[in-house]
Amino acid sequence: MDIVDKDIEKAERDASPNRFPSPDQREALARTVTASSSSSSSSSASSVVRQEIGMSRLQTQRDDVTDLQRHPTALSRIQTARSQHSATVGASLKSRQSKKPLPEFGGGKPYPPPLPAREEYVVEFDGVDDPLHAQNWPFKKKLFTGIILGYTTLTAAFGSSIFSAATREVAFIFGVSTEVGILGVSLYVLGFATGPIFWAPFSELKGRRLPLVLGSFGFSIFSIAVAVAKDLQTILICRFWSGFFGASPLACVAAVFSDMFNNRTRGIAVTVFSMTVFTGPLLAPFIGGFIVTSRLGWRWTEYIVAIMGFVSFGLNFVFLRETYPPVVLIAKAEELRRRTKNWGIHAKQEEIEVDFRELMEKNFSRPLRMLATEPIVLLLSIYMSFIYGLLYLFLTAYPIVFQQIHHFSPGVGGLPFFGMIVGQLSAGLFIVIRQPSYQKKLAANNDIPIPEWRLPEVIIGGVSFSLGLFWFGWSGYRADIHWIVPTLSGLLTGFGLLSIFLQALNYLVDAYLMFAASAIAANTLLRSLCGAIFPLFAVYMINGMGVQWAGTLLGCVAALLIPVPIWFYLKGAKIREKSKFAPTPKPIGSAE
Repeated sequence: MDIVDKDIEKAERDASPNRFPSPDQREALARTVTASSSSSSSSSASSVVRQEIGMSRLQTQRDDVTDLQRHPTALSRIQTARSQHSATVGASLKSRQSKKPLPEFGGGKPYPPPLPAREEYVVEFDGVDDPLHAQNWPFKKKLFTGIILGYTTLTAAFGSSIFSAATREVAFIFGVSTEVGILGVSLYVLGFATGPIFWAPFSELKGRRLPLVLGSFGFSIFSIAVAVAKDLQTILICRFWSGFFGASPLACVAAVFSDMFNNRTRGIAVTVFSMTVFTGPLLAPFIGGFIVTSRLGWRWTEYIVAIMGFVSFGLNFVFLRETYPPVVLIAKAEELRRRTKNWGIHAKQEEIEVDFRELMEKNFSRPLRMLATEPIVLLLSIYMSFIYGLLYLFLTAYPIVFQQIHHFSPGVGGLPFFGMIVGQLSAGLFIVIRQPSYQKKLAANNDIPIPEWRLPEVIIGGVSFSLGLFWFGWSGYRADIHWIVPTLSGLLTGFGLLSIFLQALNYLVDAYLMFAASAIAANTLLRSLCGAIFPLFAVYMINGMGVQWAGTLLGCVAALLIPVPIWFYLKGAKIREKSKFAPTPKPIGSAE
């Protein structure tokens, strides 16, 4: 690992002493707490202690430190904030060090003396019950925020596939092939691939609210641009930028849920979020089909999306409050500076200077390195990319089966997608039902998650998904087989799709911790590329092989991928021990 990686790993070990037991670390923590409670009259001495043991974020001049000791949640939040700061682009200023001599202070004045101890001016949350922290918000506020963000995510996902109903008409109007018309879907998904590279670090620098507001506004503007476009190139370019801005909730909403909910409740919230991501693309085709065949025409598929986008923009702008703790503390520091006139008060996040080289390292170089060197990241990304690509391939396969073979209209031909939607809802319910069992295992293991606990649902989902593909292929290729039979295959494919995707994503997060953002970035890049490419060859494959043999081929590929989660379930711990990025402690008593 390079210097930046090692710095982040050290910060995570400081932030998670229970996960990485070390006698020296426990002794250092004890010395820090002791020093902070006994040296309130000697800030310089406490500063030396902090520098020696690297525990600079613990408060040092408080009479209620013993109360903080009795509230591990409060200490954990301070440590988590330190870890978040260390992992943020620009937090480490090594790459911005200058060899040039310092300029003169100006005005004939000498340099002022340094502050006695800079950390004494850094604001923190006031204990475990501080109402500024999003986890302490009232449940109604959390629920309302979750509904707003769920709608925002649904809108972005809805916009990805509603254009699929208009591709034939757009291709006919502008005199191009159907495959060129499908580029309107593929380029939007390509925007999904590139957008998180920008929105994810932006949310770490400026908080969650600003990128969500900007993303929903840009998404709406470019949807309007598609609706009024006079030529095909404008449509395709604006569809890409609509997807780029629409990727903002995909990159930020799960992070908002992690800000608002703790380990025991976050899983359910992220499950609901994932269901909006995957049901959105399946809700749109039948709506788009009815719009295209009505007197409204294809342009209203984008007008509808733009209206939905502006509603989400208004809701986010008016009601959404910042949840990212480091940025919440910036607002607190601003208020304290204004009211106390003490210009030295600041939040740790305000010390950050954006550095392009570090930005490329953390958000581009490292994800690619992990994709090339980490078998867990590579194989799961391939599996999830195949699943995600088929989600958008179905936007082409379902119209062929239900509109060309069964002769449904575009609107009615989109209704069979509800089979997949019901399957996805069943998968979400299945995961929620299993959550209490997961929480019991978590509690029995001192709240230390074992990543492999996530994989049984992935294995079950893999079997279900493969069977659903065989079912769809061999029941949808003939008109004399009732249309309900291929429709019901969606119960298995939808169940498998969400089970695989959601729990595999959770497995990556649990396995890589502070490098989870890089693992997810690598995964997002690969799967979004597949989501963009798969629809382009779907027509050729299905027409050339036939529905039944195309379904057989895809079902066989899905079956070949089932052993991937089984292998990680059995050998994942040993694989992570050899990883340069997965922070897995050595087993106690190990000879190594």
